[in-house]
Amino acid sequence: MSDDRKITGVVFSDLGQAASFMALDWVKKVLREKVGFAPYAGTLNLRLSSAQGVTRWKELRRTLKGVDIPPPDPSTCRARCYLARIEGAREKVEGGGRVAVLVPEVKDYPEDKLEIIAPFHVKKSLGIDDGNQLTLELIGD
Repeated sequence: MSDDRKITGVVFSDLGQAASFMALDWVKKVLREKVGFAPYAGTLNLRLSSAQGVTRWKELRRTLKGVDIPPPDPSTCRARCYLARIEGAREKVEGGGRVAVLVPEVKDYPEDKLEIIAPFHVKKSLGIDDGNQLTLELIGD
């Protein structure tokens, strides 16, 4: 993995609001087409471990193109995804641990929070819990 594209965070549970977004038919369709997989209903939340991690995440979002997730209705939340792999998951899960970081384009979205979408239940598949650290490597342009 390339260190300049790695970000590490701590797994935590949040409000569970992403599950309803991920269940929307248009979201599933667009993600299948643009990200390459049908996502598990829900996200895994990571809190970046340091100020350096937040700075690196901002830089990666600025330099990587990401994938636009446009809503069919302009009043609905728009999002952008960044393709990634989970460190150490290559042999453990189908697809080699390929996931995406979903960034809702909403005002005041926390800079230190990452929402990971995957074609599998990340916690169960990798045997991780809240409080565990997880490292991602951003891939793509």
